[in-house]
Amino acid sequence: MKHRRKRTMLGVLSAALVCSSVLAYPAHFTAYGAVTANPVISREVPAYSTAGTGAAASGNDKFYYSFWNATAPDYLAYDLSAVPEAQRKSVTLVWYNATGQFDYTILNGSPNGMPSDYTVEVNSAPGGTYPEEGWEVRATVTGNTLHSRQHVVDMAGCNWIRLHVTGSDGKEGGYISINMDVHTTAEGVSDSWIFYGDSITACGMMNCYGTGFAEYVHQIDSTYYPIQENGGIGGIRSVEGAANMERWLEAFPGKYVSIAYGTNDAWGNQTGAAQYYANTASMVEQVLATGKIPVVPRIPYATEPGVGDNLAAYNAMVDKIYENYPDVVKGPDFEAYFREHPELLSADGVHPSEQGYDGMRQLWAQTMYDAVYKTGDTPVAGDLNQDGACTVADVVLLQKWLMGAGTLTNWQAAELTGDGVIDSADLCILRRMLTNQ
Repeated sequence: MKHRRKRTMLGVLSAALVCSSVLAYPAHFTAYGAVTANPVISREVPAYSTAGTGAAASGNDKFYYSFWNATAPDYLAYDLSAVPEAQRKSVTLVWYNATGQFDYTILNGSPNGMPSDYTVEVNSAPGGTYPEEGWEVRATVTGNTLHSRQHVVDMAGCNWIRLHVTGSDGKEGGYISINMDVHTTAEGVSDSWIFYGDSITACGMMNCYGTGFAEYVHQIDSTYYPIQENGGIGGIRSVEGAANMERWLEAFPGKYVSIAYGTNDAWGNQTGAAQYYANTASMVEQVLATGKIPVVPRIPYATEPGVGDNLAAYNAMVDKIYENYPDVVKGPDFEAYFREHPELLSADGVHPSEQGYDGMRQLWAQTMYDAVYKTGDTPVAGDLNQDGACTVADVVLLQKWLMGAGTLTNWQAAELTGDGVIDSADLCILRRMLTNQ
């Protein structure tokens, strides 16, 4: 349904609505555009490896429980020549290892088949026959300690892409075990996610055939198939997350960053709620400093008293994050979800059951689809109060918010300059919109 814009006389309010480039409390909200789809384009394309094409095909089939298994040095190469050229001029290559710990150096994990030294390479040779020569290096990684990585790759004029692993588990001759997807990012990296957190994230947010976050988003809306990494580490607290966030973000070229710590902080009140807030705020600020979008869910409900008795104080800090950082996307309310469904917790009363983890992934997908993907009707520019029209009330609302008062929720309608920031320039444009009606 199309909205109508009302004509309104502004004479009586003109003195109160003078635009100023200096505000007492400048707005800090950054407006982000809608998600541009980055679907996977490498599913079941011809795959090659010295380990054999059968082994290579396990790297890009639809089953994330099957893997390309090889011994370093070796390569996993995809022939993308049948993919429309426009979709492969810029891509994101992402590989996944099944190791449970995102960064095995944090809590004495094991690399267990993770590529530690490798290059990402492209080739302009025609498709159909694997090219032995002509490979050009686009990225080089040494000493990797993470169980998944993303690389944005310029493939203009090229038909082939490969991951050439020279060291795995920190050595030549090491075992390699990964899946590898290639997503189109020709229109920019937009639909790319990483989920940092503790064991609940580590066990719940892996790529799953048919039931992963990316799969559930795709089932809701087939336009999308997100790039997804699981940044969970069992036993980790917010303090370790804050200490390592900058380093982890350097390896993540994507857009959305989930920060899901708190269960271990609350378990026995290890850090105290105030310190948990400080750590989470630090992580949010580090994400924002990179231009990425932080997403924070509420800490899951637990029947275990060591967690449950402290949960109210810790989730109050999550709510404080929402209040103090309006840039944060609100993740799922896992306290409410598991309080309503305690039968989805495992015997320890903290970790979800297999069905509980699946429910979490579904809730992640639906919540993010509603908050991030779904645009609904095109909003009326300047309709800040969402009454279907742009009026003086919207001007007053924006001015109050810029001065540190009032609440602003319809960010997309308020960002009028196209610079991605809501500030006094948007107020000036909004006023001109009304005077020109």
